[in-house]
Amino acid sequence: MRQAAAKIMMVRPAHFGYDPSTAKTNSFQDTEGSDQILDIQHKAIEEFNGAVDTLRANGVDVVVIDDTDEPKKPNAVFPNNWVSFHDGRVILYPMLAENRRWERRLDLLDQLVDEGVAVDEIIDISKYEENNMFLESTGSVVIDYEHDLAYACLSSRTDRDVLNKLCEINGYEPVLFESFNKEGVAVYHTNVVMCIASKYAVICTESIQADQRFDVIRTLEETGHEVVEITMDQMYSFAGNMLEVLNHQGESVIVMSQAAYDSLTENQLNTISAHSKIQTVSIPTIEKFGGGSVRCMMCRVS
Repeated sequence: MRQAAAKIMMVRPAHFGYDPSTAKTNSFQDTEGSDQILDIQHKAIEEFNGAVDTLRANGVDVVVIDDTDEPKKPNAVFPNNWVSFHDGRVILYPMLAENRRWERRLDLLDQLVDEGVAVDEIIDISKYEENNMFLESTGSVVIDYEHDLAYACLSSRTDRDVLNKLCEINGYEPVLFESFNKEGVAVYHTNVVMCIASKYAVICTESIQADQRFDVIRTLEETGHEVVEITMDQMYSFAGNMLEVLNHQGESVIVMSQAAYDSLTENQLNTISAHSKIQTVSIPTIEKFGGGSVRCMMCRVS
């Protein structure tokens, strides 16, 4: 599989908002002002629609699926956590928060088929939830598709044994490490720590346990990636939460939030732009109350 996504899915939220049940393990969520529920929902939909319009205007193939009204799913805007697509093989994942499990929708897969997405085989590993073992798809795992490597930082949402099961299914080799936030707590998802594009990787090495950094960087460099290191503060601005896509001209485009872009230095931006066109979207409400950014909103479907 190529590294850059040719088509992505995004889910328009029906009831976006701050979620206390996920905030327990996600230090990127901010509770201040979270009581303004209707205002937050309105702004989130505006930001979502603006992001879709921007991506489509810049030649990115986006399939939009509407969230269902019931049950209420405050995190539905982040579909990359419950499903992944692998050239016709679709995998459904075990998720930590009960209300996030409601996001798994087979009718959504039917809609994608109507949009030309191949769904030949569905593998459901969500049964691990029964044993309190979780792996939240490409939130938990950052995949190097061209080298069959699965990078993952262990956390309450990323279990070693479930990762090994994913690697067994898809023929990946795991690259495991531990990553910690400013408070010394395990970072909830690997895709806020790092992004792997075709020719480069953006990664917060500062967050990785010291004795594991060398092996992670060596693996990235041995697979031909120019490493762009970001700081802890930049990670908190979601500078690790990017996704490489292809536009209609077949050009590499790296999608990041405006907050991520604003946090990066001129040298970092120059390194990235040497390989990819940079496309930003502004999603401050979604980032603040959802604790995720633009990569979490984009699910690669082909």
